[in-house]
Order: sequence, then C-alpha cells, then structure tokens
Amino acid sequence: MEKTTTTIKQLKIGGFVLIDDTPCKVEKVEISKSGKHGAAKARLEAMGILDNKRRCIVKPAHEEIFIPILLKKKAQLLAIVGDKAQLMDMETYETFELDIPDELKGQLIASSEINYFEVADVRTLKQLK
Repeated sequence: MEKTTTTIKQLKIGGFVLIDDTPCKVEKVEISKSGKHGAAKARLEAMGILDNKRRCIVKPAHEEIFIPILLKKKAQLLAIVGDKAQLMDMETYETFELDIPDELKGQLIASSEINYFEVADVRTLKQLK
C-alpha cells in the first residue's frame, strides 16, 4: 500500500489517515494545550472508508501518522448485473466487478465512463472526496 506521513496536529477534517492499517476519513481532531511537564495531546476520530467503523486514537500531537495515497482511476461500465457493475480499466483494459453503492443505484448507464478509487489494494465505486 502506498502511504506518506504527517503529524497528527496537521490533519484536517475530511482528510484521510491510516488507523490500524485501515484507511479512514478524519471526522474530528481535538488538540489539548500543552501542560507544565508535557506535550499537547491530540484526540483523533475517524470513520473507516471501506468498513464504516468509527475509530478513535489519542496520541501526542507532534507524533507522526501515516496517510494512505488514494488512486482515482477511470473505467468503462460494461454491464450492470443485479447490484454489481462490470468495469474495464481504461489504462490496463483489465475487467473486474464491483458492488454498486446505494447512492449510485439507478444512476449508472452501461457503456459510460465512471471513476473508481483504489486504496489499500481495494477498489470501490464509493465517492471518497
């Protein structure tokens, strides 16, 4: 998986972060004031992109944390079979199937181009940004 690093205090709401090797979208970052004998602490709340689980961590605000690199790719929609979409990548011409998320059901048209995301070696049609 491709990733980069940053400090917790530099994270913004709506950004992405890796918690327990799971890509998550940042929902809340609270940073306490530094005390007389210690560094500021940061409380980070995030929602898993792929599993929709809420995760929370508390660490020093200056500590480094990993950020996943999201790859946005184009594909042609070959067919819709039930709640799955058959896609062909526009660069590699590889064909694969993905689940259609609830927000896109009824909106997809066969033989049209669509964007999909690849993160942590998992592909999804879910709109991430």
